[in-house]
Formats: sequence, C-alpha cells, structure tokens
Amino acid sequence: MESSDEPLSSPPPQQQQQSYSLLHDVLGSATAGIISRIMTHPLDTVKARLQAPSSSFASYRGPIDALIQTYRHEGMRSLYGGFGAVIVGGTPGTVLYLTGYAFFRDTFSSIASNWGGSSGGSTFNSSNKPSLTQGQEFAVHFSSGMFAEAVTCIIYVPVDVVKERMQVQSRESLISNKDSLRKLQSYHYNGSWDALQQIIRTEGMRGIYRGYWATLASFGPFSALYFVFYERCKVWSKEMLQDNKTDNSDAKRMDDGDLPLHYLVACSAGAGALASWLTSPLDMAKLRLQVQRGQTAAASNTGQNTMYRGMFDCLHSAYKKGELFRGAGARVLHFAPATTVTMTAYEKCRSFYADTLR
Repeated sequence: MESSDEPLSSPPPQQQQQSYSLLHDVLGSATAGIISRIMTHPLDTVKARLQAPSSSFASYRGPIDALIQTYRHEGMRSLYGGFGAVIVGGTPGTVLYLTGYAFFRDTFSSIASNWGGSSGGSTFNSSNKPSLTQGQEFAVHFSSGMFAEAVTCIIYVPVDVVKERMQVQSRESLISNKDSLRKLQSYHYNGSWDALQQIIRTEGMRGIYRGYWATLASFGPFSALYFVFYERCKVWSKEMLQDNKTDNSDAKRMDDGDLPLHYLVACSAGAGALASWLTSPLDMAKLRLQVQRGQTAAASNTGQNTMYRGMFDCLHSAYKKGELFRGAGARVLHFAPATTVTMTAYEKCRSFYADTLR
C-alpha cells in the first residue's frame, strides 16, 4: 500500500469566504446586540409601561415623565426589569435575526436575479452580489425582514413575555399594603428566572409562547419596513458619496461597514423611527395580549378585567378609546436609538472582525 505525501485539500476559496463572512456576522451581531440592550433597555421599559392597560401607570404624562417617575419611585432596578432575560435570550436572538436576514437577503437576491432577469435601473451592489431593480430590492428586503423575524420569534417571544411582565409590574403598588401583596402575589416576579418558572408552572408552554402570532404581526412588518428603509438609505448614501468623488470606483466598491459613521447613524435612525411609528398600534396590541393573562387574577379583584379575544379585538378596543397610538412616542424614542446603536455597531463590528480575523 503506497503512502501519499499529498497535503489534505483545503476548502474551496468561495466556501472559506462564506465561513469567514458568517463568523464576522455572528460576532458583529452579538456585540451589537449587547451594546444596544445595555444602552436602551430603560427606554423599552418606559414604552412598555405607557402601552400597558394598567391604571398604575395612568399618571404618566409622557415618556420623559415616565422615565423620571419610575427612577424616582422605584429605582434603576425597575428600569432594567427583565434585563437578564433580554441578555441571555436576546443576544442569541439578535445573532439569529441579523445573520438570518443576511442569509434570506442573499438567497432571495439570487432567486430574484435569476428569475426576474434584472435589467436597466438596477443598483450596484458590492461584495459581488447580484444587481436588482428597485422593485426587486423592495420585495427582497421586505420578505427577508419578515422571514428573519418569523424564525427569530421562536427565541424572542419567550424573552419578550418575561421581559414585559417584569417591566409592567410596579414595585410601588406591590408593597403599598399587605392585602395588595397577597392579591398580586401570583403576578409578583423576583427576577427573570423566577418569572419564567412561574409562567411555565401556571400557564404552561402556551403561556410562554402566548402572543407569538401577535408578536410576528407586530415585529414582522416592523422588520420588513425597517430593512426596506435602511437598505434604500444606504444606497442613497453611496450615491451621494459617488457624486462627491471625481473617481467613484472606490465608492462603488465600498462595503456597508465602510460608510462614514454619520451616514450609518442617519440611515439606521431614520429607518428605525419611521418603521417603529408606523407599526406602533401593532406593538401596543401585542404587548396587551402578552400581559393580560398574567394580570387576569389581579384585575378581577379590582373590577378592571379587560379580556381581548385577539389582536383585531385589541386594536378595535384601543381605537374606540382613542389609544391606538398610545406609547407611539415612547416606541420611537426606544427604537430609533436602539436600531441606530444595533445596526451601526453591527456594521462597524463586522468590518472590524473582518479586518482583524483575516
């Protein structure tokens, strides 16, 4: 038997490049997710309290007032209610979300290019990705955002349920008197892990995934619209840079992470603000559906029990009460900086890891 001194063959360059690209996406999205959550979680808590149907938060006059009152009466710990669940479950969720979007975008772009036969009016895409018409771009980015959200909601929904139950419980109302404490004990959580255990024990897996379709109906359109706006803004940014250069070949080859910081901030902030405001009623309905089951026992003791039969019923009820866009300002105040920090950090961290891990 002859021995072979030939070295083992290395992976094809294209496959090697895809592996490196995936690694950069994973590291970039994980870093961006953690940075964003730390900086914007108090704003998310304020948004949740303003949208909740509880009378405990009716005295808030707006997002800033809610932030100040919560900090003054309940401390920083309440502003970071549910933060443990967000970091433990939300970080893998962010990784899956951003890498999933990139995967669906590249896959759908290839399908659209081969099927539709993109022609004049297409935009240049760096990284050797197929060029698409504006109509194809809209369809690809919209559907990629929806698909990425549908997959990620498997992780996000349990995290969201725990986080929002923690955010909307008021420590002040729980300790006001012993009778109230006994009445609300079934909905008093001592932390994210305790909340998860209580929900599973009393409501089962159905409770932890309560509102999956409502969450998808809320965040699906948000993600779809966000990436449509964000990708289009990046194209406009590159076109502006090309117009300002005599030799625009470098601008055409520019990767997203190489865009100047102020361009990335403007793209992500504008897209996040517009998408979050347009989908605010859906988010409000989703939150109320998620928290109503945990509030049923407490609300029945005060005669304020309001049961929604579904998302449409919740939206209809909010519309009749003039609450359809309640918390919209707080949602924009949360999502604009959250998406700005996340996407800017993601683009820059991905480029950093790509340069460092060559």
